[in-house]
Amino acid sequence: MSETPTGPVPAADNIPVFTVSEISQAVKRTLEGAFDRVRVRGEVSKPNYHGSGHLYFTLKDEDAVIDGVCWRGTVGRLRLTLEHGMEVIATGKISSYSGSSKYQIVVESIELAGEGALLKLLEERRRRLAAEGLFDAARKKPIPLLPDVIGVVTSPTGAVIRDILHRLADRCPRHVLLWPVAVQGEGAAAQIAAAIRGFNAIAPGGPVPRPDLIIVARGGGSLEDLWAFNEEEVVRAAAASDIPLISGVGHETDVTLIDFAADRRAPTPTAAAEMAVPVRAELLARLIETEHRLVGALGRLIAERRLAVEGLGRGLPDPARLLGEKAQRLDGWVERLLNARLPFFDARRRLLARLGAEIPTPHQQIARRRLELGHAAGNLGKAIVGLLARIELRLDSLGRLLDSYSYEQVLARGFALVRDAADRPVISAKAVAPGDGLTIQFADGAVGAVAVDGGGPKAKRPRTGAPTTKAKQGSLW
Repeated sequence: MSETPTGPVPAADNIPVFTVSEISQAVKRTLEGAFDRVRVRGEVSKPNYHGSGHLYFTLKDEDAVIDGVCWRGTVGRLRLTLEHGMEVIATGKISSYSGSSKYQIVVESIELAGEGALLKLLEERRRRLAAEGLFDAARKKPIPLLPDVIGVVTSPTGAVIRDILHRLADRCPRHVLLWPVAVQGEGAAAQIAAAIRGFNAIAPGGPVPRPDLIIVARGGGSLEDLWAFNEEEVVRAAAASDIPLISGVGHETDVTLIDFAADRRAPTPTAAAEMAVPVRAELLARLIETEHRLVGALGRLIAERRLAVEGLGRGLPDPARLLGEKAQRLDGWVERLLNARLPFFDARRRLLARLGAEIPTPHQQIARRRLELGHAAGNLGKAIVGLLARIELRLDSLGRLLDSYSYEQVLARGFALVRDAADRPVISAKAVAPGDGLTIQFADGAVGAVAVDGGGPKAKRPRTGAPTTKAKQGSLW
C-alpha cells in the first residue's frame, strides 16, 4: 500500500508497514493535489541566489514560516530581485522535499505585495543609488539650446510620441529619431536601457545621425505601470549617457528613479518636448530684438567715437599749415644742397686726381716685376748649381763606399769565390761531395775544378784510376 488507510486503526499486528520513501511520496502527492496552484503572501527572509542559478528563500509572517524555491529557468523571468524584508506575493504550487521532510512552495512568479512595499523598495533603491553618486548635480549636463536631432525612447503606438511630435512641430520643427520600446511589463526595463545605450553608441557623421538630445517618455499610470523606469538597469543607463537626457515619465505627481538620474526632469512628455526646443516665433522675435539692440548700440558707439575724434581734431594744428611749414623747410634744404654740390664734387675730384697719381702704371709694374724675376732667376741658378755639386760629391762618396763593399774588391785582395754546377756560391765544405764540379772565381778570371774529397768528416778518397780532374784542369791541392 502507498497511502495510509482511513477508518478505525487495526490491531498492532495488522498495521501496514510503509517505507520512508512511500510515506514521502504519499505526502508529496497529497500536498500537490490539495494545493495545485496557490498565492502566498509573506515577508522574504534570507534570499539566496545559488551558483547553480536556482533561488532559495523563506516566506514568513507573524506565526509561521515556509520555504520557497524558484528554479533557474524561472528566475530569469522574475520581474524583481528579492531582498531581505521585502513583502511579496509568490505564486506557485505546494510540494515537499523528501531530503529534509519539509514542505515548500515552488514559485512560478513573484510580485510585490501592495503599493507600500513598492514604495519601500523604491526608497531603499533610491538611497543606495544616491550613495553611489548617480544623482549628483555635478553629473548633470546642460541641455542644448537648439538640438538638430532629438532621440525619443517611448512606445511607438501610444499617444506620447504623437504629443511629442506635435509639440515639436508647433514650437520648432526638429529631426526626430524614435527608438520603439515597451514601456511596461516584462522586458520593458531592458529595452529602455538598451535604447539609451544604443543612441549613445551611434557614431557622429555616420549614415544615422547621432542625437544631440534624448527624451525618455511615458504616459501616466500606477506605480506598478511605471516600475520599469525605477529599475536599476534603466537608472544606470540614464546616468551613464553622454548625450543630455530629459525624462518625461508619467504625470506631474509621478516620480521615478530615472528622474533623478536624468539631466532634466519634465513633469509630462509634452513638457519634455517643450524643454527640448524653444518656440521658433519667440526665438525669431528675440533675434530681431537683439538685432535692433545691436544696431542701436553700434550707432551710439559710432556717434560717441565721432564726437571723440572731432574733439581730438580740434586740439590738432591745421594740416595745411603744417604741410606749408614742412614744404618751406624742404625748399631750404634743397637750396643748401645745390649750393654745396659744386665745392663737394671739386674736393672729391682733386682727391681722385691725387690718388690716381700715386697709383703706378701697368708698364712700371711690369718692368719692376721683370727686374725682380731676373734677380730671382739668377739666385735660383746659383742655388741649383750648388745643389747639383753637393749631390755629385755625395754620389761619388756613396759609389766609393759601395765599391768597398763589393766582393770583387775582396777577390782583388787574394780571396776566391767558389760556385757549384748550378752557379750558386758554396759557403760550406759540407755542401761539396767528391766529384762535384766547381767554378773558382778569382779577381782576374774564373777556372773550373772537380772536388776530390767531400766536405764531410768521413769523406772517402776516390778509387785508384778514377779521374780526379777534368781535361786541362789542374788540381787545387
